[in-house]
Amino acid sequence: MTTPLMTPLRDSRPKLLVVDDEPLNLQVLRQILQQDYQLLFARDGEKALALAQAERPDLILLDIMMPGITGLETCQRLKQQPETQGVPVIFVTALSDDRDETEGFAVGCVDYITKPVSAPIVLARVKAQLSLVSAETLRTTRLQVIQRLGRAAEYKDNETGLHVIRMSHFAREIALAAGMGEADAEELFNAAPMHDVGKMGIPDAILCKPGKLTPEEWEIMKQHARIGAEIIGDDSSTLLQMARRIALCHHEKWDGSGYPQGLVGKAIPIEARIIALADVFDALTSKRPYKEAWPIETTVDYIQNESGKQFDPELVAAFIQALPKITAIRAQLLDPAD
Repeated sequence: MTTPLMTPLRDSRPKLLVVDDEPLNLQVLRQILQQDYQLLFARDGEKALALAQAERPDLILLDIMMPGITGLETCQRLKQQPETQGVPVIFVTALSDDRDETEGFAVGCVDYITKPVSAPIVLARVKAQLSLVSAETLRTTRLQVIQRLGRAAEYKDNETGLHVIRMSHFAREIALAAGMGEADAEELFNAAPMHDVGKMGIPDAILCKPGKLTPEEWEIMKQHARIGAEIIGDDSSTLLQMARRIALCHHEKWDGSGYPQGLVGKAIPIEARIIALADVFDALTSKRPYKEAWPIETTVDYIQNESGKQFDPELVAAFIQALPKITAIRAQLLDPAD
């Protein structure tokens, strides 16, 4: 009886492209790296560019002084191509002048290793850069999941995906006008799409009902805030922590008349207060099956009248300050129906 052939396991080690015109240098780096990484080799810049396009390595170790196009030119061309611009490049070179390093960083390299190379330094620098790539990949994937879940919730609610995109932009502008730092405002922008994810747990007969909800149906509808918080759950990620606070609290009102907890004033997380404002502005100025779009002026009057009741007065002032940018964003991202 013959034993069936086993399908070979895919090599999951990170793939490195090593570029140097000196065979001895390539051999040294092969000895250092071959146990932990898949290796590709090139002896000139043109071959390196072709291999990078074809093989999409996770990282490139690149000599500077080569015949033909130099390492600096090669790196510059890699960064000009969409397929390879995100691949980190470490220069491995005998050049050690500060001016040389400055020029290298200017064309897009992330690090320098000087020759003659030290095995522990090579391994440490490569591992550090690949860890950064992995972290960025995880962050990007997480953002994509958040954005897609947010858009799925909007489509279930008979709204277009543009609503969640617009209100996320509005929220960032309000946050910046209120004095929030760039990094926090960006995190708010990325967390905003999850604000209504809990609507996926509401029955369609209630969520899509064209007429007014009964008191019993309204109580069920209000559960979407808690459902959203449960869907997002507890996570160590600050982004998901913010998304959870937004999902749970974006229907709270400044005067305590909101839901689900009846929070008052600054007991409501600031990111939820901002989302509440951005969400209402976009909802009122957009056409829905059950209503026409309100004029911007009418909507602004409503928001100002609700200052101190539904909305944080300081954030209403920030909203008014950011209104020119908000209306410009709205004009760029209008639904065809609006």
